[in-house]
Parts: sequence; C-alpha cells; structure tokens
Amino acid sequence: MKKLLLSWNNISLVKRIIIGLIIGIVLALTIPETASWVSIFGSLFVGALKAVAPILVFVIVIHAISRHKKGNKTNLKSIILLYALGTFLAGLTGVIASFLFPVTLSLTAGAEDLTPPSGIVEVIETLLFNIVDNPINALLNANYIGILTWAILIGIALRSAADTTKTMVENLSNAISVIVKWVINLAPIGIMGLVFDAIATSGLSALLDYGKLLVVLLGCMLFVALIVNPLIVFSFIRRNPYPLVLTCLKDSGITAFFTRSSAANIPVNMNLAERLGLNKNTYSVSIPLGATINMAGAAVTISVLTLAAVHTLGVEVDIPTAVILVVLSAVSAAGASGVAGGSLLLIPLACSLFGISNDVAMQVVGVGFIIGVLQDSCETALNSSSDVLFTATAEYAKKEKA
Repeated sequence: MKKLLLSWNNISLVKRIIIGLIIGIVLALTIPETASWVSIFGSLFVGALKAVAPILVFVIVIHAISRHKKGNKTNLKSIILLYALGTFLAGLTGVIASFLFPVTLSLTAGAEDLTPPSGIVEVIETLLFNIVDNPINALLNANYIGILTWAILIGIALRSAADTTKTMVENLSNAISVIVKWVINLAPIGIMGLVFDAIATSGLSALLDYGKLLVVLLGCMLFVALIVNPLIVFSFIRRNPYPLVLTCLKDSGITAFFTRSSAANIPVNMNLAERLGLNKNTYSVSIPLGATINMAGAAVTISVLTLAAVHTLGVEVDIPTAVILVVLSAVSAAGASGVAGGSLLLIPLACSLFGISNDVAMQVVGVGFIIGVLQDSCETALNSSSDVLFTATAEYAKKEKA
C-alpha cells in the first residue's frame, strides 16, 4: 500500500487530476445511483479549500507585510491595472460577439425570489462595507476584502514588532502553507467527486436548448483566455506569452472549473505562484485581491446575457450605449463577489440601461442559472487563472526593465 501511494504521488498533479476526472465521468455515465456516495469527495474537497483559504490569506498577508522592507516594490499598481484592463476588454469582447452573433431567448420564470442590487451605487456600497467588516466576521464569511484590509493593517502594525514575534508569524504562515499543500494533494479525488456530481445530477440534456447562447458565452471566454489575455501579456513582457498562459490555465483553470469558486481556488493559485518563483510579498496580496475584483468571465456573462435580452425584445442599441454597457459590465463584475448570486444577479442592473423591466431581467437570470453548470465553471476558470497570469506578467515585466 505504501509503495502504491508513493507511486501515485510521484505522478504529476495534473495527470492525477485527469485520471480522477475520467473515473468520475465513467462512474456518472455507468452507475450513477450505485456510486452516488462518490459525490461526497467533491463536497469535502471544496469545503476543505474554502475552510483553509480565509486563514491562509489572513496569515500570509500579515507575514508578507510585517516582513516588507522599504524600497521593495510589490508591483501591485501594475497588477491592478492589468486586472482592470483584462476585465474591460472581456466586457468589450462580450458586447462585440453579441452584435456579431445575436442570440434570442425563450424567456421563462425561475428567478422571482431573488433580489438583485438596485444600482451600481449599491454594489460599491456593499464593497465599502465589506472593507470595514468585523475581522472575525470577515473570516467566518470568507469576506476577502475585509480579510485583506485587516491583514494589511495588522501587518503594518507588526513591522515594528520584535523579531521573535515576526518569526512566530512566519512559522504560522509556513504551517498553513503546508496544510494547503496537503489539501491540494487531494484534488484528484475531489475533482472525481465534483465531476460525478455535476453529470449525475444535472446532465447535459438541459443545456441543449440554450446551445447557441452557450456557444457565444463560452466562445467569448475562450477568446479572452487564448487571444485577449495573451495579447495583454505580450504587450507587457514582449515575448511569447503562451507558455505562461497555458501553465496558468492548466494548473489553476482546471481546478477552478470544477470547484466553481474563486475563493476556493486561492490556495491553488498561491501554490502555483510559489512554483513560478513569484515574489511572495506581491502574490500574497494580489491573488486574494484578484479573487475579488479580477472578473473577466463575469464581465462576459453580464454583457452577453444582457444583450441576449435586448435582442429578444427587439431593443435598438446605439454605439454610445454599447460603450456604457462595456464599462458598466466591467465595474459591476469587479463588485460581483460582494453580491449574493455573483455575476448573474447583476444582469438586471445592466438591463435597466436599456429600459428592460426587472421582471423580464429576472427571467434572463433564470436562464443563467439553467446554463450555470458550464457558464459558471468556465467563468471561474477564466477569472481565477488570470489572477496568477497577471501577477506573473507584472513581475516578469519588472525584470525585463531591470
């Protein structure tokens, strides 16, 4: 048994994940009822990631800030610029694709009980209140804006602390990092459970009626991941961006696709950033920040589904309004994590730009939930993998200039 475990651990994590993925698909298609217990592994894996992520961010950011020395640049300005640029161009991609390949919907009820934000002011207000959240409450509810705020403040306060205190924080940070590696090592079993549960319970038949909408949505996300993001990276580092892009999609995007949670993927991204040799002072802040505000996939979802409603109702759209939609989808996407329901519940906000009633907009949200099996998975994969991509891009660009 020991030799078997050693042989298993010697296989690369990605290959082990693929094996788990294949086993999950086979079990779901052949004996879904008999193997229903397999889905618990997926729930346990996501639960473990979500449990360790808040304390990981809290401790590692405190350690990084407390050890930070004056004169050491963290590239955060460049990373935030990349986050904003990537999200804006993703929204623009969604708008252009929706005009080139217009989609209409058969609207049905299904989201009446949900309450979307009343306006962009409410979205921003939610984010501001998250900043001043109680630190214990922020940790309990995985409010990463609040966690980051408190971790940065405590880290700054500890910069003048005794070396023994800083060593204790460092040891705690290292211990949490080890636990994260243990959890990530369980990814093949976890993803086996997740893919089994997705296919056994939801299936793919429910998605066929929305094939054209899914093609536009997923096509936009693939275009952003494989064309737009590489162009952004190339403009900064001036060399072939695809080795870095594909590494991030493979090592971060795959797990994000199945966990469907940017927060749960934070430990995975931290681990990848470490393996890429990135500056810990930078990625310990930029990765959890990206999980909150770097939302290219959400911008695509908001713009495409909003314009699907527009085309369904035959509303005319001029160029200035389309530009406003791009900006609105990018800003809304950055605030999506502060709203229950994520990007889908921000669709009524964008629909209001075209005078579409809330009743109709919430039917579009209902469609979003139907296709959410694929839409949300691809959206999270794009969002989360680009957190590491843009963090690495900023650091490589800095090295190129040095």
